[in-house]
Amino acid sequence: MASTSVYASSFLQFIFLILLVTLSSVLPVATFSKEQFSIEEATVHDLQLAFQRNQLSSRKLVEFYLKRIQSLNPVLRGVLEVNPDALTQADNADQERKTKPQGPFSALHGIPILVKDNIATKDKLNTTAGSYALLGSVVPRDAGVVTRLRKAGAVILGKASLSEWSHYRSSNAPSGWSARGGQGKNPYTGDDPCGSSSGSAISVATNMVTVSIGTETDGSILCPSSYNSVVGIKPTVGLTSRAGVVPISPRQDTVGPICRTVSDAAYVLETIAGIDINDKATIEASKFVPKGGYAQFLRKDGLRGKRLGVVRVFFNSGDDAFLQETFQLHMSTLRQRGAVLVDNLNMDNINELSYDQSESIALDIEFKLALNAYLKDLVASPVRSLANVIAFNKKHSKLEKIDEYGQDLMLEAQKTSGIGKQLNGALLNMTRLSKNGFEKLMKRNKLDAVVAPFSSFSSILAIGGYPGVMVPAGYEKGAPFGICFGGLKGSEPKLIEIAYSFEQATKLRKPPPPIHKLKF
Repeated sequence: MASTSVYASSFLQFIFLILLVTLSSVLPVATFSKEQFSIEEATVHDLQLAFQRNQLSSRKLVEFYLKRIQSLNPVLRGVLEVNPDALTQADNADQERKTKPQGPFSALHGIPILVKDNIATKDKLNTTAGSYALLGSVVPRDAGVVTRLRKAGAVILGKASLSEWSHYRSSNAPSGWSARGGQGKNPYTGDDPCGSSSGSAISVATNMVTVSIGTETDGSILCPSSYNSVVGIKPTVGLTSRAGVVPISPRQDTVGPICRTVSDAAYVLETIAGIDINDKATIEASKFVPKGGYAQFLRKDGLRGKRLGVVRVFFNSGDDAFLQETFQLHMSTLRQRGAVLVDNLNMDNINELSYDQSESIALDIEFKLALNAYLKDLVASPVRSLANVIAFNKKHSKLEKIDEYGQDLMLEAQKTSGIGKQLNGALLNMTRLSKNGFEKLMKRNKLDAVVAPFSSFSSILAIGGYPGVMVPAGYEKGAPFGICFGGLKGSEPKLIEIAYSFEQATKLRKPPPPIHKLKF
């Protein structure tokens, strides 16, 4: 399969590094009319207005991002491949606007978007989950979410990097690392970007793209969003299609937006949510999709009257006075905006949740079954089963850094023997834990959402298939951290109201520092 890699030779990378200081100071600001328009930090709404006013074209926007990628990506490693057809797609969008100046067009029409490299695109891009084992494989069709993005007129700019196999190859590999992509870097600190949707967050944070798509099984949207000072929405499982996504667990996998603002995330979510005949879970979850989309819930007064639960054990930051004071200020902001805080709550089974192994037992079994099914469905592939992947890694151990990181998670999954008493027991236990824990907490206290720091609540949301939204909450010694709002299945409208109102009240996100100031 043909592709355009964003990585040059080692010599060119050396030249890039020498020029980084210069490049970071002269990155384009993009002025297209007497009214100066800056692309950096522009929202989807800003860009659509610029299109309408002829201040900007989709081609100019794509060119801007390609230059950013060329300048920043050799160090940050947020983008795995750029689409050789991106400029053609941009030209098509520009032509459509000229032909139909009054539209109507979707909010994402002509907007560049990166999709995580475990999300299939039936084009010149590879879909590899960051592994050389899938390089050159041919997918049967676009992933369900990509089909919706194309229909909306979005420009598929390329593939975002990730933790290889969505961090389900090795427990020893660092977040943001893949054999194909190398080590992704947090643009604020130069170190851990969190994963597995690391590249999606890095790229959006550094203005290498407008918006991106990530996936989550447990924490893989929420954590990198928190670490990279961006907004991430982990949707209710089934709200968005997982068809065409390299899987871990169909029971927990979900696809969602990673963006700089809640409004951008809402526009992306309303584009990708809905029924896909190739993912049966979307049929049941379609009852949660609101008529009129999600942008209607972008209300500055969205916190008014909302009951927010505070489970204090998640706010235990030890002796870190700065974090304690910061989150206390955020609690005050929530109250000032009209929210009712139900404080000092406890989850009856929090200790059991902390130590229970049901999730890991189930994921091992589900990963083998789901990955084997995905690989068998490919039109062409160097590997057709998990066993093939393991063998490939052993054969190409230097390329895949097996000596350094191993593949213990894959080896454990390969030992499993499919659906049976062990899996059924784990599933029943997680259902019980969710009903007697999170659902009981929400219903007993009549809560609209639970508020938690960082991605500390991600596993509770993960095992029950519940949604969550991460919003930038501050910086400690330059390192970003977020605040998470989680709710029951289908509560995305409420969560967007809450998150948007908090974001507008605080406006804490700021771009990363110039790259030459970071220590790598």
